[in-house]
Amino acid sequence: MLSSIASDLAKGRKLVLMHGNADPDALGCAYAIYSSFPDVTVVTPGGMDRISKLIAEKLKFEVGERAEVEDFDRIVILDTSSPDQIAPIKIPGNCIVIDHHARSDRWNGHTYYCDESKRSCAEIVYRMLKEADVPITRQAGLALLAGMLTDSGHFKYATPELLHAFADIMAEQRIDIDEVLDLTDMEQDLSERISQLKGAQRLRFERCGDHLAVISYGSAFESSACKAMLGLGGDVAFVGSQRGEQFRVSARARADIVRMGLHLGKLLEDIGVETSNDGGGHGGAAGLVGVGDVEAVLNICMARTLDFFRAHKQVEKDKR
Repeated sequence: MLSSIASDLAKGRKLVLMHGNADPDALGCAYAIYSSFPDVTVVTPGGMDRISKLIAEKLKFEVGERAEVEDFDRIVILDTSSPDQIAPIKIPGNCIVIDHHARSDRWNGHTYYCDESKRSCAEIVYRMLKEADVPITRQAGLALLAGMLTDSGHFKYATPELLHAFADIMAEQRIDIDEVLDLTDMEQDLSERISQLKGAQRLRFERCGDHLAVISYGSAFESSACKAMLGLGGDVAFVGSQRGEQFRVSARARADIVRMGLHLGKLLEDIGVETSNDGGGHGGAAGLVGVGDVEAVLNICMARTLDFFRAHKQVEKDKR
């Protein structure tokens, strides 16, 4: 299927779409396709996150925020778990969708390639280019490596397959690891550090056996605050923000909790369905956006996490 997708990408005018607040994995995939196929335009309707903006600037890569889909022959959607993540752009039928999050029925009717076993979408795009014998540039190799590095939590969640792909690109393009780290490295600014401290002030935690679940509130840098909550001792953290009727929740879990069976992407996807909102992501990192009261949503996240810990505790007790 990937070879067939690559064949389609060689034809006509292509619009590549990334999810809002696009991360380096999405950007790396988009850049690799942009530099490997002709007549490609890249757009993210919700802009990019700070690291992706930095990477795009270093690569001298221009990414738009709006496009008229009818002007293109093919629409390609990357690293996006649901159509809501590319709103307000309305997509036609039979787009090409390449993803690695939990498989979603919402992409039915499209050419949909999803491999949940991959830690990054960049691995899938690299495999597609290899299978189709499409050469990649050194810059594209760097962009794909940045996606693999960041989506694996700087290898905290890496699989053997990701490490093999990472090493192959490094060897093929003669890229040193410090070049990838330099591409993605960004010092925290004062506002991000303040957000982390405010998150610590507002946190609430619950204990279940030896495990701690944390929720907190912020106004920005939710994912960064989540990581800070784990650094303070939490096993699972949810940080939310409210902007008018809109809310956003970021979630993070320690690697050992993911190995226990917790999948934050599926947990937030389920909550999203129940609350008519949009959630999803990876086992150890996920997000939920929509309309409603963020405090109520955070309480649901806390309750579901404690349910997971209690169920796991009972299983371990039954084993004894």
